[in-house]
Amino acid sequence: MTISLSDAGKRFNREWIFRHLTYNFEKGGTYAITGPNGSGKSTLLQVIAGSMHTNEGIVHWAGGNTQLAIGNRQWAMANRQLPIANSHVSPKDKKWTISNGHMTMVDSSVNQASLAVGDWQLNSERVFRWISIGAPYMEVVEEMTLTEFLNFHHGFKPFLNGLTTSSIIAILGLEKAANKQIRYYSSGMKQRVKLGQAIFSDTPVILLDEPCTNLDAAGIELYHRMVSEYCSGRLVIVSSNDKVEYRFCQHQLSISEYKQ
Repeated sequence: MTISLSDAGKRFNREWIFRHLTYNFEKGGTYAITGPNGSGKSTLLQVIAGSMHTNEGIVHWAGGNTQLAIGNRQWAMANRQLPIANSHVSPKDKKWTISNGHMTMVDSSVNQASLAVGDWQLNSERVFRWISIGAPYMEVVEEMTLTEFLNFHHGFKPFLNGLTTSSIIAILGLEKAANKQIRYYSSGMKQRVKLGQAIFSDTPVILLDEPCTNLDAAGIELYHRMVSEYCSGRLVIVSSNDKVEYRFCQHQLSISEYKQ
């Protein structure tokens, strides 16, 4: 999968977190989003994940015969990013339709635009099927045991081919805690679980936000081993200001360069 940002910008109130960001994250590449604390690295990662909309510009996902772009409608119209088809559908349908490869917005009242082209329609809620994200702030179901949690997660996102709940627990080094409720785990153990659910999910894109948070030396070594052994051929984007976390990345994007 390839993810592209075209003149993308995000702000909270009047403060621009980033602006005029145009960048391509190519299939199979490894990328680091760098910048000081509070610079907006996590915000950009959420935009890339499709869980947060931009205030201007377009975010475009493409994989196989399916593509999806999400962006600000007014910006897209002003910048001629929305080709007009010859078909017409009632505005009450509130969606995009496709005719001869062109996109027609049916509901012009919405502020956010979702554009789909390819063999089948795709909406923003389905982006998550392609992307796995691991971050310290993400919640896990702490009332579950690790075995229960991984089985539950597998129902939403299958594991990589050949992996099972038991084998993942062994790779994470948490066999002795497999049947213990996650709420009793240390912060480092919980971080291993969060990394595992992201990396071992069968998705073409892995997003990692400060992945070594709370990990000891053994945990950091495990993190790099998992990336090396299980992320080959996948798009990996790491948000961090610690070189240890992104030392394997081929490309770097400094968010500080896109403040205005």
